Amino acid sequence: MKTNEKTVHEPLFHIVKRENTCWWKGWIVRIVAVACALVVCAGLTVLLTGENPLEVFNSLIQGAVGTPRRTWFFLQSTAMLLCVSLAVTPAFKMRFWNIGAEGQALIGGMATAACMIQLGDKVPNVVLIPLMVVCAILAGGIWAVLPAIFKAKWNTNETLFTLMMNYIAIQIVSYFSSEWAVPKGSGKIGVINQSTMAGWLPELGKQKYLLSILVVVALTIAMYIYLKYSKQGYEITVVGESQNTARYIGINVKKVIIRTMLISGALCGIAGFLLVSGADHTITRDTIAGRGFTAIMVSWLGKFNPFSMVLTSLLIVFLERGAVEISTVCGLNDSFSDIITGIIIFFIIGCEFFLNYSIKFRKKEGEVK
Repeated sequence: MKTNEKTVHEPLFHIVKRENTCWWKGWIVRIVAVACALVVCAGLTVLLTGENPLEVFNSLIQGAVGTPRRTWFFLQSTAMLLCVSLAVTPAFKMRFWNIGAEGQALIGGMATAACMIQLGDKVPNVVLIPLMVVCAILAGGIWAVLPAIFKAKWNTNETLFTLMMNYIAIQIVSYFSSEWAVPKGSGKIGVINQSTMAGWLPELGKQKYLLSILVVVALTIAMYIYLKYSKQGYEITVVGESQNTARYIGINVKKVIIRTMLISGALCGIAGFLLVSGADHTITRDTIAGRGFTAIMVSWLGKFNPFSMVLTSLLIVFLERGAVEISTVCGLNDSFSDIITGIIIFFIIGCEFFLNYSIKFRKKEGEVK
């Protein structure tokens, strides 16, 4: 008798998670990946412009740290990206996919600008600045806790909820930009309190970015201690690994979700405050400039470790600033800098994949396993 036996075809290859790789081997792979990415970018630039490859690499460095002014701006941009990355990290470690950091930081900046405009000529800076900080924290926290409440109570999709909150924040800022426009009808607020500098963060050592950078350094240390050594940090880790396990050992999962998102939104609010009060002194719909989305990559590449995220933020901002300079020097349009940045990030993400996973090919028939 013939039997209808179906032949089972194994896939050609499958992906297997690697065991923990030595930290120094991991960094060697990352450095090699970045070097390869730079070589590809230099080659692409040479093909398009005929420039000397050494000039391309020189432009990369000059664009980021070529002058003291550029160096300070590079450090400030790194600090702002790191601040937003710190904000999303507790939520991501809890496996709450907060894609709304852009809107949460923007609302924090909006609250800061509102205080500067409405109270700038009524209260002194010693009162105004702390009030701005409180309002920014409250605004960012409220904007983040709304999706958290819906997630905790009704298990809604936090990714869509937080993403859509970004667009609401953008529209709110656009509306008030028209209402507070200077001159009226321009659609832009302009520099707030330019003559009185009310609400502007004070300069330290004649550097207007230094105080913002020091605040982010303090937040980085505090976040590391909070996640690694505090009881709440432990609860975040357990909830992220398994909500059922967390409930079994007596952790209030709903409370942890809401509390963690309050912290995440509050940190985003601080980032908005630092950008408006310490750097831009105005508010537009583009104030956050995509940092909320770039922060997702920084947090993941840093493996939710605040100190590792410092290095990741430095690298990404360095490459972004350098890519802009390459485009300018080589006479290419602005989109080329985005292409260069994209190529570099592609290599970085690719190396992270192969650091965490390996590809196992199907064994040939008759091969001894």
